[in-house]
Formats: sequence, C-alpha cells, structure tokens
Amino acid sequence: MKRILTSLLLSFTLINLAQQGAPASYYNGFGSNWTLTGSNLKNALATKITNPPPREINYSNTDEALAILDLDPADATNTNVLLLYGFSSNLCPAASTDDKDHRRRDSNMQDDGSSNPCLYNREHTFPKALGVPDLGTAGPGADLHHLRAADKKRNADRDNDKFFNGSGNSFESGSNWYPGDEWKGDIARMMMYMYLRYGNQCLPINVGVGTPVAADANMIDLFLQWNADDPVSLYEDRRNTYLGNASNTYGQGNRNPFIDNPYLATVIWGGPVAQNRWPTIFLDTPTFDLENAISIYPNPASNIVNISTTVSLVEIDVVTINGQILQQIKNPVIESNTYTISNLPKGFYFIKLSSASNSVTKKVLIN
Repeated sequence: MKRILTSLLLSFTLINLAQQGAPASYYNGFGSNWTLTGSNLKNALATKITNPPPREINYSNTDEALAILDLDPADATNTNVLLLYGFSSNLCPAASTDDKDHRRRDSNMQDDGSSNPCLYNREHTFPKALGVPDLGTAGPGADLHHLRAADKKRNADRDNDKFFNGSGNSFESGSNWYPGDEWKGDIARMMMYMYLRYGNQCLPINVGVGTPVAADANMIDLFLQWNADDPVSLYEDRRNTYLGNASNTYGQGNRNPFIDNPYLATVIWGGPVAQNRWPTIFLDTPTFDLENAISIYPNPASNIVNISTTVSLVEIDVVTINGQILQQIKNPVIESNTYTISNLPKGFYFIKLSSASNSVTKKVLIN
C-alpha cells in the first residue's frame, strides 16, 4: 500500500490544477455554451460531465482512492487525510481515544473492522438510501466526486440525515445534520454535481432542508447559500483535477463544474452571488438577458397567462395601465420553468418580472 501511495502521490503533485481566471482544458470546445443561463446552461453542463460516460471506479477500490484524493494539501509529509465534518486540528493520539471530532487522520488508518476509534471510512455525502432509487454500490454510489473520508463514528452519527442550516462545527439535530462551517460549501457543490450527473435519482430537495428556488423546484436555497458562503479550497481543487484525468489510477475523467467555478450555480439558479473564478467569462455581478429568457403566452390571453422562464425570479408584479399593482407575487414557485397567473379581468396589463439583479416588463392583453 505504501509503494502504491508513493507513486500515486508523485503523479498527484505533478498535475495542474484548474486555473484561477479561466476554465480548465476540460472545457475546451464548450465555447458558446458559456452564454447560456438557467436550465439551458444546467443541461449543457450535465451533458458535458456525463458524455462520454466517465470511467467507473470499482466500489471496492474507492477506499484506496480516498487515501489519495483526500490528502491534506497543507501537510508537507503527504501522510494525512482531511476528514469531512471534523473540526479539531489534532491527530488521533491513541487507539483508546475517541477522536471523532478531529479533521486529520493518518491515511493508513482506514476502517479494518476493529474497535479502534481512530479509524476512518468513506462517507456518501448523498446517502445511498436517499437516492430514488437507492444509489447502490455502482454508478452514483461509487462516484468519487461525492465520496469523502470521514471519521467512522462521525460518519455513523450523520447516517442518512438530511443537511440543514446551522453554524459552527458539525452537529446533529433530530434527523438533520449540519456539516460544519468549513465543509458546507464542499457539500453544496457535491450535491449540485450529483443533481447534474444523475438527475432525478439525486434531487437536492431529497437530501437537504430548504426552500425550492423559483427557477427549479428540485434545487433548494440552502445549497446556493452554502456555495456562496464557503469558497473553494485547494483541497477541493486538487481532488477535482485528479478525478478529471482518467489516466490517473482512480481518475473518472469528469470534473465538478461548481468547484471549477461556484458562480455557475448563480448563473443557473440565481440566489446569492457565489465566487466567480472566471471573470473573463462571466461578469462580476449576475446579469441575465431577461428579455430573451422570459416569454408570456398566450398573448392575447383569456383569463390565464403562462410565464415561461429559464432564470430564477424573485418577484412578479401585474400592473394595470393606470399604474395600480393588481397582483404582487414574491418568490414565485415555478414548476417546469413555467408560472401561471389566473383570474385576470379583461384589460391591458404590464407584467414586471424581476430576478435578483435586474428586471424586465412585458405587455399582455386579456380578452
């Protein structure tokens, strides 16, 4: 095992990380897709990370992979892994000590079935049992983009709990789990990846407690907030770049786009503005071409008006020709990219549609 680790560590230190300021070479040819917003960009990225099919790592080998992927980039000895959800900086001092709060562990201390409390194992950040259907031990269940090293006992504490909002160190409350301030951004970006990669099998609403966002009822505001609050770390960059190279022993050949640039989540789902690592690709503040991203039909209409949108809306105002606000809908729940307004009297109306950054007004006639 030591010889394997040594050779893999050498290759790991030689790989180039995703460049700050521009997309990695993985996205060569993606080109004009960066002009997309909302569900259009989401679908394009889903296709990118899914086709051609990434290499699947045998589930029995994923524990060995984590001993490489989760190495602490701040550890010059390349011998210690970071443990998800941990918060104490010490190493486990002795086999007789309950060390489940620590965030670092010798990479050789993998679970061997003994009672040693200093062991770590693999955590499915998207629990297998919360998948629809169950994630199993192949495909999503073996995808290293969401598997992380975790203390064995802390992993058991989390179990199949859903993520919920909190502060400070990781903790459990009822059947919910807060991953900790250090780890919440990692969790958000992994949940976004799993949603793109596996679609309805790994819906964010099934693994977290939060409010569905207007543009996509399957995404929740919790993960968008965490993605914005906790920027990408060198640790995330290193493992993402390793996994993106299928030539590496445990490389899958695909990347997590939200680690490469958290701002992609803002462009897709709106919400709080996340870290923008590609200022030459995207503006510093989110702007959407609402005029082209939103359509109203039928127009003229009879009583019912449908609003089709590919961006997240925070407010819809229906205004009469005299300037009176007839309806004001805050944070509209949009299903299948469509919101329906009904019971409008005959007349001419202005409908003001607002995203988090700008707005557009459209005209509609009700016969």
